[in-house]
Amino acid sequence: MCIGVPCCIKTIDPIYYNQAQAEVNGIICNIDISLITQEYDESLIGQWVLVHTGFAMSKLDEEEAQNTLLMLNEMQEEEADVAVLFQSQDRF
Repeated sequence: MCIGVPCCIKTIDPIYYNQAQAEVNGIICNIDISLITQEYDESLIGQWVLVHTGFAMSKLDEEEAQNTLLMLNEMQEEEADVAVLFQSQDRF
């Protein structure tokens, strides 16, 4: 199953502007943000993005991100693949 996970950008590397750290459910992961920006953009800090295979695919508003996380949380009882998202320190 392929899942995009909403994550909140916490930091952006000032030298490698396409690299950022994002957080979801207390898990910090390194992500590539080059699909949503081509330059250093500090305004992305605190923004929600949809992450798939380590890449931020698109921006999300916080309400949409929280609703998606709620649905994923509800799915974890049914789908083992989803439960891993809430327990793993692995990259998304």
